[in-house]
Amino acid sequence: MTGAVVWFTGLPASGKTTLAKAVQERLTQLNRAVCLLDSDEVRDVLLSRLGYTEGEREAFYAMLARLAGLLARQGLLVLVAATAHRNKHREQARQVAPHFIEVYVATPIEECRRRDPKGLYARARTGELTSLPGAEIDYETPANPDVIAQGGLSAGAVGEILRRIRDVAPPGVNA
Repeated sequence: MTGAVVWFTGLPASGKTTLAKAVQERLTQLNRAVCLLDSDEVRDVLLSRLGYTEGEREAFYAMLARLAGLLARQGLLVLVAATAHRNKHREQARQVAPHFIEVYVATPIEECRRRDPKGLYARARTGELTSLPGAEIDYETPANPDVIAQGGLSAGAVGEILRRIRDVAPPGVNA
């Protein structure tokens, strides 16, 4: 019984969690065993003491990748909504997952700034926040993501992600 990890990456406020929740809803309707790991929630529950230095981010993403891989090896479809701004973070997750699908939520930074539900870009503008991927530090765009979701949530992106999941973890594997 093998599951898969679907990693939603993109700039902060790109729509990663919104898209992941839409995929989770569809998988639930299809009676698939699914778990959503939103990086903000995981950080708050398990690693609230970690900050946002490069070293702390590396430790966080390594832990998140191992947790997602562990759950996938238990037969779950694990949806991870996490910026993971370095390609090495996502590659590390790929290495520990039984099956890995990378979804790049390609939303222009101007749109992310406009959305800014947590006020991160506003805080970065004033200097209060100094390590925001895409603003103060680089975000490394995936070279070959399995799915590109332009602007976040779209029925086409949800459908493509579901198709990719069926390819690596067909129904019946963990239904």
